[in-house]
Amino acid sequence: MNNSTDRIEREIVLKAARSRVWRALSHAEEFGGWFGVALKGKTFAAGQAVQGQITYPGYEHLAWNVVIDRVEPEGLLSFRWHPYAVDAAVDYSQEPTTLVVFELIAVEEGTLLRVVESGFDNIPAARRQEAFSMNSGGWDAQMKNIEKHVAAS
Repeated sequence: MNNSTDRIEREIVLKAARSRVWRALSHAEEFGGWFGVALKGKTFAAGQAVQGQITYPGYEHLAWNVVIDRVEPEGLLSFRWHPYAVDAAVDYSQEPTTLVVFELIAVEEGTLLRVVESGFDNIPAARRQEAFSMNSGGWDAQMKNIEKHVAAS
């Protein structure tokens, strides 16, 4: 784990083929299922904005908004978003975004999933530490979520 205040890094070895993990990441509806966002009928394509209603308990009043950055089949998926944008009364659109990168690497045990979210140093100082802290815990939970998801199928 990196001690930087600008980036969160997580890794997990999933006992699933890279093609299976890729499907869990790149198919929007399936991604939403384990990530906690309603993405029925949505797709992920580079340059495309994607919105969905958050389904995670306590956050259902919020929309999930990302712009897909890169899609490299079975290797890398990335998007930009406003980290921990949870106050419905705040317009985060003028703030810088962070970049979330999912990287897949085939390993003997299955697939190494590396997630890096970077760019926190550019987030307004008034909310930077909370966004970093909350997303750090969020990525811990999401790594468990995808692990359960790919193991169940």
